Amino acid sequence: MPPRGKGKGKGRGRGKPGRGRKSSFGRRKVCKFCADKKLVLDYKDGRALLSFTTERGKIIPRRVSGACAYHQRQITNAVKKARVLALIPYTATQVPMA
Repeated sequence: MPPRGKGKGKGRGRGKPGRGRKSSFGRRKVCKFCADKKLVLDYKDGRALLSFTTERGKIIPRRVSGACAYHQRQITNAVKKARVLALIPYTATQVPMA
């Protein structure tokens, strides 16, 4: 039976040499809401919610913010609710065209 593929060897060494898995991080981020039980996430606190959005208005992902899945869902719901009530903007302010 003929070998499968393009016939460039025995199938080892796929990709470029020296490109393995990325090294892991030194320390895992800890959810600041789980670490400090006194912190309360509220949709009415627009200033606190702005720290979980980018300057363009996007919600920061969990891997960047360091929040656990439970609190990331709460952040997302609070940001969306605050946007509907116009407490925080949907997008960044637009620069006037000159």
